[in-house]
Amino acid sequence: MKSKIIIPILLGFFVMGFVDVVGISTNYVKADFNLPDTMANLLPSAVFLWFFVFSIPTGLLMARWGKRKVVAASMLVTSIAMLLPFVTYSFATMMLTFALLGVGNTMLQVSLNPLCVGLVDKNRQASILTWGQFIKAISSFLGPILASAAALYTGEWMMIFAIYAAFSVLNLVWIWFTISPDEPGAKTATFGSTLSLFSDSYIFRLFVGILAIVGIDVGLNTVIPRLLIEKTGMPLTQAALGTSLYFVARTAGTFVGAIVLTMLSPLKMLRVTMAVAIFAVAALMFCSAPWLLWVLIALSGVMFANVFSIIFSFALQHKPDSEGSISALMIMGVSGGALVPPVMAFVADAWSQSLSLVVLAVATLYLLLGISQPKNA
Repeated sequence: MKSKIIIPILLGFFVMGFVDVVGISTNYVKADFNLPDTMANLLPSAVFLWFFVFSIPTGLLMARWGKRKVVAASMLVTSIAMLLPFVTYSFATMMLTFALLGVGNTMLQVSLNPLCVGLVDKNRQASILTWGQFIKAISSFLGPILASAAALYTGEWMMIFAIYAAFSVLNLVWIWFTISPDEPGAKTATFGSTLSLFSDSYIFRLFVGILAIVGIDVGLNTVIPRLLIEKTGMPLTQAALGTSLYFVARTAGTFVGAIVLTMLSPLKMLRVTMAVAIFAVAALMFCSAPWLLWVLIALSGVMFANVFSIIFSFALQHKPDSEGSISALMIMGVSGGALVPPVMAFVADAWSQSLSLVVLAVATLYLLLGISQPKNA
C-alpha cells in the first residue's frame, strides 16, 4: 500500500486517541470550577455513554454512507467539540464538548478499522491494525503532556483543544482527498441481531469484561493525578505526568504482549497479568512513596495493556459466523468508561481517592475469574 494512503489512515488512529484527554481534562475542570469528584466525573461519563448508544447506529449509517464518509463525519464532529470551550468556558460547555467528543470517537472507532482493513491485503491486515493501535497509544500518553505544557507555557491548558481541532480538520481533508470513496454495503449488524447475543451467557460475560477493562482504563486515567496529589502533595501539572506514564507503559505492554502470546495461551496470559494487576492496584491503595507509586502505575499499564484484544478475540472465536454483530456489541462495551468513574467518585467523596481503587480491584478480580476459554478456540 502506498504511503500517501497509509499515512492519513494511521493519523486517524492518532485522532482516535484524543478521547483519552478526558482524564487529565477532568482534573483541570475540577480545579477550575471547584467541583466535587461526583460532579467532575460526569465528564468521562459524558464521553463513554455514547459508545453504548451510538455504536450500532454508526454501523447502520456506515452501510448507507460508506466508511470514508463516516470517518470524515467523525473528525468533523471531533473538531466542533474541541472548539466549543473557546466560545464559552463553563461546566455545561465542557459536558457538551465531551459528549460530542464521545459521539465523534464512537463513529471513528466503528468506521476507521474496517476502512483501514479494506485498503490492504489479508496478510497485512493484522500488521496495519497493530500499527494503528500503537499510534493511538502514542496519542493517549501525549495528551496529558501537551495539556501540562500548555498550562505551563501559555497559562491555558485548553490550548490542547485548539491543537486537536486543527489536527482533526487537517486529517479530515487529507483522508477525503486521498482515499477513494467506498461503496455502501449491506447491513452487517442490527439492533436485533446484536442484542440477541446477550442470550448467550459466554458473550454476556465477555461484554461485562469489556465494560470492566475500559472502566479500569478510564478510572485509572482519571484517578492517577488525584492519587498522586493526595499521597504526595505534588502539583497537578506534575501529577498529570502519571497518566502519561500509564499510557507509555500500556504502549510497551502491547508489544511485549504480542511476543508473549506466541509462547503462552491468551487465557493463561490474561490470568497471570490480572493476578499481578490486582497486586498493583492494591499496593497503590496503601503505598505513599513517590518512586513506588510511579513503579506501580507503570506496572498497572503493562498488565492491563492486552486485556481488550484478548477478550475481543475470544468473542470472535466463540461466534465466528456473527462477526458484525459481535464487533458492534464489543464496541458498545466501551461504555464501561461511563460506568466506573462515577462509582469511584462516590467512594472518593465519601472516603478517599485511595479507597476508590477498591472499585478497580473488584473489576480486575472479575477479569481474573469471570473470563474463560471460548469453545471454538
